Amino acid sequence: AFQAAWAAACKVEASTVVVPAKFIFLVGPISFSGPYCQANIVFQLDGTIIAPTDSKPWGKGILQWLEFTKLKGITVQGKGIIDGRGSGWWLEAPYEDPYDDERKLIIPLNNTVQERPPMPALRFYGSFNVTVTGITIQNSPQCHLKFDNCIGVVVHDMSVSSPGDSPNTDGIHLQNSKDVLIHGTTLACGDDCVSIQTGCSNVYIHNVNCGPGHGISIGSLGKDNTKACVSNITVRDIMMHNTMNGVRIKTWQGGSGNVQGVLFSNIQVSEVQLPIVIDQFYCDKRTCKNQTAAVALSGITYEKIRGTYTVKPVHLACSDSLPCIGVTLSAIQLKPMQERYHLYDPFCWQSYGELTTPTVPPIACLQIGKPPNNRVQSNYDVC
Repeated sequence: AFQAAWAAACKVEASTVVVPAKFIFLVGPISFSGPYCQANIVFQLDGTIIAPTDSKPWGKGILQWLEFTKLKGITVQGKGIIDGRGSGWWLEAPYEDPYDDERKLIIPLNNTVQERPPMPALRFYGSFNVTVTGITIQNSPQCHLKFDNCIGVVVHDMSVSSPGDSPNTDGIHLQNSKDVLIHGTTLACGDDCVSIQTGCSNVYIHNVNCGPGHGISIGSLGKDNTKACVSNITVRDIMMHNTMNGVRIKTWQGGSGNVQGVLFSNIQVSEVQLPIVIDQFYCDKRTCKNQTAAVALSGITYEKIRGTYTVKPVHLACSDSLPCIGVTLSAIQLKPMQERYHLYDPFCWQSYGELTTPTVPPIACLQIGKPPNNRVQSNYDVC
């Protein structure tokens, strides 16, 4: 029924597909695809769509559940629910080697039926002018809402909901996508509320509630000596409660490319383990070998980051061979959740920039200015 409705809508510009209220639809993997569809189709979701909970409908190597691909102007809106019914899959998740990186999910390890469907609940691929608003996505087996290779994305006034201990359930995952606006959204999940991967630029996130989850992250970038390019990212006016991290940039040793032009502003944290994190030694395996190459980080600003932490207020661990430059901290006010316990002090390694105001606690470890061997950017870094 869904495929037939889509086939009809595809032929008519600005048509609407209605998933009616008060009904529950069991839908297996499906792709609503162009590129020959007319523009500006609206998918009006007022009912509930649920996923199969056994592995048979997923077949071999399925990469998504509900996918919209190669469309111009696609809006998913309404008061309905997409329920991935993921709890059965979460129990089978391996405890070690977490899927914090998604390429493990894209390349099937072999051609057998996978025990666990490696898929986001709702995915948009290769599309222009995508809007998602109003809906609720809950209990996805993995990532809830994903955008790959899209230009012009608006997500607002919708919600993601899954338990804080559900593995690899990112809220919104962005990859190779440009001109993205996310606002007025509540994200509660078991991994990053928003994950910004390589190839993303001009991303503006504001007025978002995040928690539980792992915070808002750029990365991980540069895994397996790959090149990563991320630029012009603004994250502001965010409330975070009971998250693992606040605002984080994470890169693997051995990568190349750069992250530049990042602003984290007016972030209110409460009971957050690590509110401010740069980790250029990111590793989700048991061991990772030291490498000199790194994704270059420059022009990272943290302003008005306030609230309470439970482990360490600031952790800036930058590459030995490619220090972080242009790290600016201002109006930072972070207090331990329980004053009587001495928690970890701010930590900085190879981090250069400026403090434009006094901070609480004092972040004396940031090195002012530029590194003494500030090297000229090589082709290796250029994006």
